[in-house]
Amino acid sequence: MKTEELKEQGLTDEQVNFVMAENGKDLKKLQKENENLTHDRDAWKEKAETAEATLKGFDGVDLETMQRELSDWKKKAEDAEKNAQAQIYERDFNDALKAELESVKFSSEAAKRAIMAEIKESGLKLKDGKILGLNDLISQMKEKDASAFIDEEQQKAQQNAARFTQPFQRQNTGGSMTKDQIMGIKDASERQAAIAANMHLFSKGE
Repeated sequence: MKTEELKEQGLTDEQVNFVMAENGKDLKKLQKENENLTHDRDAWKEKAETAEATLKGFDGVDLETMQRELSDWKKKAEDAEKNAQAQIYERDFNDALKAELESVKFSSEAAKRAIMAEIKESGLKLKDGKILGLNDLISQMKEKDASAFIDEEQQKAQQNAARFTQPFQRQNTGGSMTKDQIMGIKDASERQAAIAANMHLFSKGE
């Protein structure tokens, strides 16, 4: 309604201004509501278009096949994770095994490799950087195949025997000692070593 029309109805200027102000408030309110409705309409329209485009992307697609492919990819990811963990465990096991075998003496590198392979196949488990049951297994292996290991006690005895025997042999220009010289050795260990090195002197008939 226009101002002139209100004045023709006999309203004063003050009354006219009041009516126009109230009408203005209603108009702004309507405009705001219209803007909100337009925004909502556009938002829902956009969602509908997105949904429609998504559905079009599935045209001709077998949902069962898609689910199977998704399942296959999930399994491949799980297998890759397990494989990575297994490789890390194997690396840690090998490092721990090498460290724990440093104190063990083998008769050859081939024997060492064979023993290491047998330990890996035994199923022993690694925990906190230690291989559980390794010492017991090595003890069993020494009983089963002593030739693969070096007996440190036996090695020391042989070295001692060689050390005791050599001086006695040098005492005689002929490279050996007489029976009397050997029996005259006061140290029992040295005397036994000398006897062992000259057993021909103590054979029957000598």
